[in-house]
Amino acid sequence: MQIIIVGCGNVGTTLAEQLSKEGHNITVVDEKENLVRNVSNMYDVMGLVGNGASFAVQTEAGVHEADLLIAVTGADELNLLCCLIAKKAGNCHTIARVSNPVYSREINFIREELGLSMIINPKFATAMEMARILKFPSALKIDTFTKGRVELIKFRVEENSVLCDVKLKNLGQKLHCDVLVCTVERGEKVFIPDGNFELKARDEITIAGSPSKNIAFFKKMKMATARARHVLLVGGGETSYYLAAQLIDMGIQVKIVERDERRCEELSDLLPQAMIIQGDGTDKDLLLEEGLTTTEAFVAMTNFDEENIMLTLFAKSLTKAKLITKVHRVSYDEIIDELQIGSVIYPKYITAESIIRYVRAMHNSMGSNIETLYRMNDNRVEALEFLIKEDCPIIGIPLQEISLKPNILICSINHKGSITMAQGRSVIQAGDTVVLVTTTTGFHDIRDILK
Repeated sequence: MQIIIVGCGNVGTTLAEQLSKEGHNITVVDEKENLVRNVSNMYDVMGLVGNGASFAVQTEAGVHEADLLIAVTGADELNLLCCLIAKKAGNCHTIARVSNPVYSREINFIREELGLSMIINPKFATAMEMARILKFPSALKIDTFTKGRVELIKFRVEENSVLCDVKLKNLGQKLHCDVLVCTVERGEKVFIPDGNFELKARDEITIAGSPSKNIAFFKKMKMATARARHVLLVGGGETSYYLAAQLIDMGIQVKIVERDERRCEELSDLLPQAMIIQGDGTDKDLLLEEGLTTTEAFVAMTNFDEENIMLTLFAKSLTKAKLITKVHRVSYDEIIDELQIGSVIYPKYITAESIIRYVRAMHNSMGSNIETLYRMNDNRVEALEFLIKEDCPIIGIPLQEISLKPNILICSINHKGSITMAQGRSVIQAGDTVVLVTTTTGFHDIRDILK
């Protein structure tokens, strides 16, 4: 597809990298020459310096031939204007990043009246991700497939875990569970494991299974499966508001620490069921006074990455609470992962992933059979859900007889609503959906996984 990306910040750069890898023709536009030059030098994309809301600039970028324009600058209004001009000029699909909560309350009106294909609110999407994790405290990350019937849950193997030194082929016999280990992250390496793979302490593994089977698995390992009942949030920004509102709806008690007095008053009006504390969230004594040692979940979400990391490290030293850390900059993600500070949430990744899923859906309408896509393990692994059409060459053949490309694992099969974990004897039928994980990115069709 022909895609124009306006804005070369973290989100725009991530989109350019991923979408160019998938074979799309990408043109990036930004007013800052150095950003355009950096992106066009790093990836196989065209670069154009200029105002993305200019008709002349969009024309030069090829809007008349474009299938999609994505506006992800830091200014909501500019993004909306870019999409409006592109829609009128080129009649292409348009996606706008819009963060202001004022607009979020009018999101449907704006999308319909401007003819936008999609509006993504990074702060709301981030809050949704955090809320999903807090429903299942043992998880570092949760992705869902097949309308919630299949979950991929990432968690860390602790030193005293029953999983230590267990080969995967013996896992079912040892725990009597019906889940499948899809990926193992060990240090800087990510594995798509086979039956002889042996789990070790500090491994971060992702399992696939139905929600009930996953809960049974965690219970057998004596890991927490119930949602947190008390949550302490440090930072009262828009993401905090969105998260608190969702948690309150779930019946969870919320306490927010925010230093700005005016913002505290706003939050008190917006969230009357939450406890709002005005104070410095980096003050150790204040956190202890407000119940840091007894809370069941702690979320560091100030505007400063360094503060968030230090706060989480402090909380980790005093409590066994579920920890979530919001990090904006992705440059030091490898170092951050080594700190083991619970679930680290990168809003930029979440925004980019949501947009890429839409692009995949567009491609699906053009002949691809991808239903759902998630990126895992710092974008090094893709989890994909494929619809099996009648002409698919793997229909009726046991999985063990199918010759797959390296580093691919078929996880689950959905046959008319019945979910089974994939085994060597499993057979796929027309109309089924299958979930697979792979370290190879850019698959568009189930046939792409075959040798």
